[in-house]
Amino acid sequence: MANTQVKRLMLLLIVALGVASVYKYIDYVNKAAATEGWSASGGAPASNNKYYNNNNNNEQHLFTNSTGDSSPIRAAMVALVRNSELDGMRATIRQVEDRFNRRFGYPYVFINDEDFTEEFKEGVRAMTKAPVHFGKLPPEHWGLSEHVSEEAVQEALKRNKDRYIYGGSYSYRLMCRYQSGFVHKHPLLKDLDYYWRIEPGVSYFCDIPYDPFRYMRDNRLVYGFTISPMEKADTVETLWETTRKWILQNPDMLPDKSFIRWAVTDNSKYTMCHFWSNFEIVDLSFYRSEAYESYFQHLDRAGGFFYERWGDAPVHSLAAAMLLRKDQLHWFEDIGYHHPGYAHCPNKPDMVSQCVCPRSSDYMYRSVCNRRFGRTEDVVKSRALELAGLPDKAEK
Repeated sequence: MANTQVKRLMLLLIVALGVASVYKYIDYVNKAAATEGWSASGGAPASNNKYYNNNNNNEQHLFTNSTGDSSPIRAAMVALVRNSELDGMRATIRQVEDRFNRRFGYPYVFINDEDFTEEFKEGVRAMTKAPVHFGKLPPEHWGLSEHVSEEAVQEALKRNKDRYIYGGSYSYRLMCRYQSGFVHKHPLLKDLDYYWRIEPGVSYFCDIPYDPFRYMRDNRLVYGFTISPMEKADTVETLWETTRKWILQNPDMLPDKSFIRWAVTDNSKYTMCHFWSNFEIVDLSFYRSEAYESYFQHLDRAGGFFYERWGDAPVHSLAAAMLLRKDQLHWFEDIGYHHPGYAHCPNKPDMVSQCVCPRSSDYMYRSVCNRRFGRTEDVVKSRALELAGLPDKAEK
């Protein structure tokens, strides 16, 4: 009899604890839902507006996403990736989906210089319910530029092999040239207005409950970034000099105002500052513009993608600085991000609550280039031409 009563008491205790746990979980869910209304100053719109999508229906047209208004956004996540990078790409997609795209359903576009394997396709499709597209890049977009000689390139690779990372890599140079002048020309991107570049093996530290594409469009932003480091000077020894020549040869292509003083000092010294283009959200009309195409062709004729190691990041950044205004550029401070080499973690209280990342990942709050971005203003066209006309000399 006593044992029966003890068993009944134990059963009642277990039930009571279970009910309490359920109510505790419901309370947690309610509080979590309430925090979706966060507002992050300096780059993240409030959640009670059109940038947020609480609709879980991901059935959309190709390259189109609409979050409630009548104007769809033609955008996608785009990656240039090898079959061998499947594991890293799957890890990236999982984070992009968890942090952002499960709420919006934007498509993915994967580009390779070889045919994608069925293993890669199946592995990627398993990570998302969004549309996925695979494409092989056109052969004319990949390979040695017609403006350089193979012999001279091989000599440059040997000379630079031990000078800096990827100094002797031919494939890395092909990638940089492709990302600088061809990725936006791929047939799979022809119907896109915006793209978000993603890469294998990166980390997204923060929830992104709003739509960065819509935020870019509605605020007439052209180029969005998360990290802005300095380039290694040895890799771009003649890039600014070559850029100066393009400016002086094409003054009519410069806008009335530009942000060029972020990239060069008052003494026309190249600052080496650039937007790290492994993460970029871009209005593709910029890369398709006559001015950008002219600039890329000028750089390609100079041969620096192969003879030096001009990266797509400094190329994109110099183009953005000399062809755009500051109010067309945007630092996504609230998007915590890590690519091997640098990491950014927001430190503002209303942003930190959305992130899981090492507090030591504060590079952007120490970055010389980010501080310069904050204090630099646009200059008029005549001043930009002056800066291009001055000889490159050390800043006093």
